[in-house]
Amino acid sequence: MATQKSVLLLETIPLAIAGGLRLFTNFPYNKTMISIADFNQFKLDHSWVTIGAFDGVHRGHQELIRHLVTQAHRENNPAVVITFSPLPAIFFNRVPQAYSLTSPQDREDLLISLGVDHIITFKFDAQLANLTALNFMQLLKNNLGLNHLLIGFNFALGRGRTGDLDSLQQFGKLFGYQVEVVHPVKVDNEVISSSQIRTLLQEGQVKRANTMLGRPYSLEGKVIHGEHRGKRLGFPTANLDLSPERLLPARGVYASRGIVHGKSYLAVTNIGIRPTFANPLESPRVEPHLLDFKEDLYEELLRIELIEYLRPEETFASPADLIAQVNRDIQETREMSKNGE
Repeated sequence: MATQKSVLLLETIPLAIAGGLRLFTNFPYNKTMISIADFNQFKLDHSWVTIGAFDGVHRGHQELIRHLVTQAHRENNPAVVITFSPLPAIFFNRVPQAYSLTSPQDREDLLISLGVDHIITFKFDAQLANLTALNFMQLLKNNLGLNHLLIGFNFALGRGRTGDLDSLQQFGKLFGYQVEVVHPVKVDNEVISSSQIRTLLQEGQVKRANTMLGRPYSLEGKVIHGEHRGKRLGFPTANLDLSPERLLPARGVYASRGIVHGKSYLAVTNIGIRPTFANPLESPRVEPHLLDFKEDLYEELLRIELIEYLRPEETFASPADLIAQVNRDIQETREMSKNGE
């Protein structure tokens, strides 16, 4: 099934959906998110849909999305993912701001890589938060021609989260769509969830978190100037300018990879406040040292993939002690790479 992908809404995109569905040209959006009012301009005749935050796009999400895409395409329907930004938990101040496992762009890229045809990112605001589950599902039926809804085992939506499985099934009878629940994916009998991955990262258990994600946890940002202390010690580090919504794992030193200009380099990454020096930082920074890399990184976009937690952040008696430990961190990272870890 040849389908031109669309991510709503990054640019004006001509959409052609195969299988006799409506043809759209000059799609009228140039936004990274849409409001309810924007959405009223978008029409599909038929679709299979899933809805959720999909933060992290972990292995459980991946299983649901693959099922959505396979079944939708088998029925000659587009596969549509509806998600939200900011995450509802952040909007309602139920969690700290630094909470997200993926940026909105990373989330969209990961979903597209799984074969999704359309990603609709709603701006989560007061208007959307006050929408009832019934009204939201009617909106999806009217605008997307919703035929089939796939949801996770603990899914609920709408004002007061009243749109649970029983309610959504009742709405399905009313509007003419079917509801299917996709069962959770487990690792060692533990259900994979975004909340569990956050807990693991904050405990420094990055290797297990990566197993649940199905890929290394990554942080990406533009390299900005810092105090250049690492360079004076012989270990130049890149100071990443990160979104304040991104979750930082436990403070400490990580074996990692740095990806810049499409190339990958071994790296040792410190996440912390640098307590050895006078005037420690007020909030943690992510400062990778790329091994065997000599180029200027300032203003470049750098992605760091965290592979393994090496040790907690420490206060050293002298710069010489710190240098000796960093050399040991580098050696351990190289050894892990040789062993395929």
